[in-house]
This record gives sequence, structure tokens and C-alpha cells, in this order.
Amino acid sequence: MTRLELKNHQVWQDLTEILENLDANILVQEHLNQGDYKVCGYWDEQDEYCETITLPRLLEAELVSSSIGVTHQERFLQLKFSLIADGADATQAQNNHTQKIGELVLVYDENIEFLDENWLLDVDSPMLEIS
Repeated sequence: MTRLELKNHQVWQDLTEILENLDANILVQEHLNQGDYKVCGYWDEQDEYCETITLPRLLEAELVSSSIGVTHQERFLQLKFSLIADGADATQAQNNHTQKIGELVLVYDENIEFLDENWLLDVDSPMLEIS
């Protein structure tokens, strides 16, 4: 049996270099803008269907994890974001509060072309408009 040790393998250095040179914030903002801050055809954790969920425009996406996947035929980059809404009332700026409203996972191919998305939203959040 061949023993392979990945602890100091070049793949880790390559992954670190990719992530340092990739602006994940731009990718998630482009994705949100392209969808006009809407999620269509969403099934929640209780198998309830939502036709459209409109996300707040004051939304921060914080990268919480990243990974690279490899199959026999393709390689992909997966980025997981925590979605945090700013619940500031425009007339009462002192009452700023933020709330985590969910998570978004974006998957890109090796050319950084969009492949897939996975949403996990808190449908009970008053910051989401559900129809």
C-alpha cells in the first residue's frame, strides 16, 4: 500500500494562492445583482414552497469557508457565505442592528464561471420579503 502524505503538499499552497488572489466579495455581489436580490422557487426546511424571496439591499456577505472539489472529469471551487442584513431604519440611524438571514453557497468551475448555488434562508426573518 502506498502512503501519501498531503500535509506539506503543493496543493495547499496552490489553494492558498488562489484564494488570496480571488475577490470572493465581488463574485457574491455580482451574483446578488444578477438575480436582483431575489431567490425564486425556494423550498424551506419544512418543505414549504416560496415563489419569490426578496433579500434586503443592505446585505453583507461574509466568506465563511472555501473549498476545491475534484471529480474524475471536473474541478470546482465552492464558496460559502454568511448573509447578514442591516436592519437600520433610515430615519433612526442609531437603531442599527444586523441579523444573519441565511447562507449562500456558490460553485464555480476552474475558469471561475458560475455552476451552481445553494441557499439556506431564515424564512421567519422579518428582513425577507416572501411571496
